[in-house]
Amino acid sequence: MQPSKAEPSCSLSMPRQKTHSEIINEARNFLRTLGTRRPFTPTEDQRKLFGSGSSGAPQNRPPSVFSFDVAESRPVPSVRLSPLDHKPILVTFAEDEASSIFLPKPPADAAGVRKASSARAGLFRRISEGNFLSAKMVPPIQNEEKPESEEPAMINNLCSSNDNCLAEQRSNTPFNEESRQLICNERISRWKREDFLTGTAGEVLFQLRGRSDQMKKPDTNSSQPGSTSWKRRVTGLEDERRVSESKEEENFWHFKILPILHELEKEDNVENLCLACTRLYQALNEGNMLGKRFKRRNVLLKTLYKLVDIDSDPLYLKLAKIILAMKVGGKNLLSVCKLVFKICRNEKNDGLIQEERLWDCLLEVLRTEDLLKNNEALLYCMRAIKFMSGNAVLLKEMVNKGAIETLLQLMKQINNIKENDTYFFSLGHLLVQLTATLRNLAEFPPARHQLLCGAAASELCLALELRANDKDVSTYIVRIFSKLSSYNDFCAALADCSRCYVLFLALLNKHQKQQGLVIRILFTLGNLTEKNNQAREQLFKETGSVDTLISLFQTYHELDLNAQKWYHERGGEEKNHPKHPSEAEDVLIKLIRVLANLSVHPRVGAALAAAHPVVELLVAVLEYKSIDDCEELVISTTTAISNLSYYKGKSSAVQGKKLHIAKLLFKLLMSNNMDGVVEAVRVFGNLSQDHEICDFIMQKKIYRFVIALLDAKNQDVCFSACGVLLNLTVDQNKRALLMEEGGVRKLVDCLGDFGPADWQLACLICKTLWNYCEDCTSAASCFGEDTNTLLVLLTSLLDEELALDYSLDRDLRDHHKLYWEREFKPVAEKLLDRIQSHHSFPPTMTVPPF
Repeated sequence: MQPSKAEPSCSLSMPRQKTHSEIINEARNFLRTLGTRRPFTPTEDQRKLFGSGSSGAPQNRPPSVFSFDVAESRPVPSVRLSPLDHKPILVTFAEDEASSIFLPKPPADAAGVRKASSARAGLFRRISEGNFLSAKMVPPIQNEEKPESEEPAMINNLCSSNDNCLAEQRSNTPFNEESRQLICNERISRWKREDFLTGTAGEVLFQLRGRSDQMKKPDTNSSQPGSTSWKRRVTGLEDERRVSESKEEENFWHFKILPILHELEKEDNVENLCLACTRLYQALNEGNMLGKRFKRRNVLLKTLYKLVDIDSDPLYLKLAKIILAMKVGGKNLLSVCKLVFKICRNEKNDGLIQEERLWDCLLEVLRTEDLLKNNEALLYCMRAIKFMSGNAVLLKEMVNKGAIETLLQLMKQINNIKENDTYFFSLGHLLVQLTATLRNLAEFPPARHQLLCGAAASELCLALELRANDKDVSTYIVRIFSKLSSYNDFCAALADCSRCYVLFLALLNKHQKQQGLVIRILFTLGNLTEKNNQAREQLFKETGSVDTLISLFQTYHELDLNAQKWYHERGGEEKNHPKHPSEAEDVLIKLIRVLANLSVHPRVGAALAAAHPVVELLVAVLEYKSIDDCEELVISTTTAISNLSYYKGKSSAVQGKKLHIAKLLFKLLMSNNMDGVVEAVRVFGNLSQDHEICDFIMQKKIYRFVIALLDAKNQDVCFSACGVLLNLTVDQNKRALLMEEGGVRKLVDCLGDFGPADWQLACLICKTLWNYCEDCTSAASCFGEDTNTLLVLLTSLLDEELALDYSLDRDLRDHHKLYWEREFKPVAEKLLDRIQSHHSFPPTMTVPPF
């Protein structure tokens, strides 16, 4: 029958004009979204701060990023600090508070010192080689009295304290080791008396003696320990301690803490030092002495700082945990964060870190420390956390301890710093490490939930907007989106951030040849447009969005074309194609997926179908790329063309190239790739509404492939095949093809297999059979042995109680009933009447083209 006669009858048409959504739903397999693999990021062989493609080179990031050395943060002080010995020994507790103070005598020479303790070899080596200036060599500052700092000297200075001065003091000490032990015993017994405060005052005098050079006035008399200003300062501290320190606290210090400190000073074995540090932390925690309020923290910290020169990561870890728990600040905090960074950089320490629960201390630093005052310390702290997040066990522990909330709060603080602020640039380095850590945390399911609840999408978009010129920050944020947008809940949250589309387009324009960044942005856009119709419209509406996609398409099409030519010139005829897509191919796959998903929106799809550059580039891919070269690229391109071919307006660029496209798809049908064959048939389902394409299908016997697909036992594949057969049977001269390849029986089998579960497919099969039997004079001559089977099947499918499963959920049942009543029932009733009339048929009627 000619096309002009193919008018639908009233009984077979819908009672009202279909909406766009219904049209799209009906043609579900001809307009479909595309999925693809997430871009692969290889695991780094070793822990690095920045990847190989990062802009975090020495000239762009702080030098301290690339090395750790405690001495790195050791500026030469203007006034040399004398050492504080941490073995307070009083000769006698006479009534005179200014009793003489003596120190134990050291070995006779430096060599003897080195033999005393192998663990302290590095420390004494510095003394013997004269690496540090003596206090006598530092000129005094005139008319200046330095106030006592709240914090002790930083780790660096204490690790390299003025031991020459200490050795000089020890050389004048007339007491031997035996005397020293007696003095200690006497002192302990004195603590038990009521006058223990006298001993405390003497201890204070001893502890502060080493710092007198900074606290005295620069006259010659002030160099004596009995200087008036020095005494006044000590007396004030003593009074403060008497007021603020309870008797119980002091007793706890003397009997619980001091013995451990003495052990740390005398012990040579690193393992024993670690055990002592563990006991020290437990004792401090028991005595509620962790934090800044502990009055003797300076003495404690100086003891710990002297141990940093011993090269042992387990010991470093113990020391860092205690020092961080003491809430140090300023340069001390920076130094200990550098120390922690050094520990975490070595993967072999992950077990120790887990045992010590170091993440608790580091997360506390991020929560409590001032962002602007301590931004460099927070940077090293964040780097350490980033390394820890590379370990699955540590990552889980950190997430359980609230790492996501802490990092998002820190990001909000950074985002509040505007570009004209002096701290803006330096905080960019911190943001790089923060976003890199979030990228690792996003792999953990509970972390993804917390990121969603914490409004991470909007905060990350804001950071992306503020740091658009920072390639590293942009890359890490895009990687986070690439991971999280694969999940529906986060994808919906990101789609609601209206600014994300313009940000992504700006990055694509700015970094067009940065494949790693481009491919992840396209993958994210593909996820957004796959799941959200509003996202399709929003992206399309952004100024220059289609131009940006076309420009990217042209760039990577040329790169891939050149790579293809080079490959063939190098002997590619041997068919040794790479197993995985090349970088250019991978970008094209993700980009074409975006175009295919955009075209699902009716208005956007019609506009893209009319965009000649888009269609020409898609056709060009099929021209030079075979499915053996890159299967995913060819199939994605075919799907995009299938979606665009659905729109048949006069301006459609696809319609102008329909015959050329059909010839390209015929090559795909000849391949052994079943996925490629199915995609090609989907395109023919749309194109076969044109007589020229129908003739091409018959000429090349493509209908045989289509009928064979009815045996696929897959309802989506059968739906595509039926679409082509329906359009072919509109033409009276082409109806006999169903008998040649057993098409009628296969259609009846599909109706029985999928009818009750898919009323759209059932309707399509009935329409095809209706067109096929239009000119038949008897049902038996048309359907042969399948006549009775078809009659029974149609009768049962038209019985509402038998056809509709009332055990289904109410909403699902209502959905099935809607399509059963509106689409399947009218066509099936007419077909059943025609067969039952025994050679008597109603007036000629042909179902409209598919």
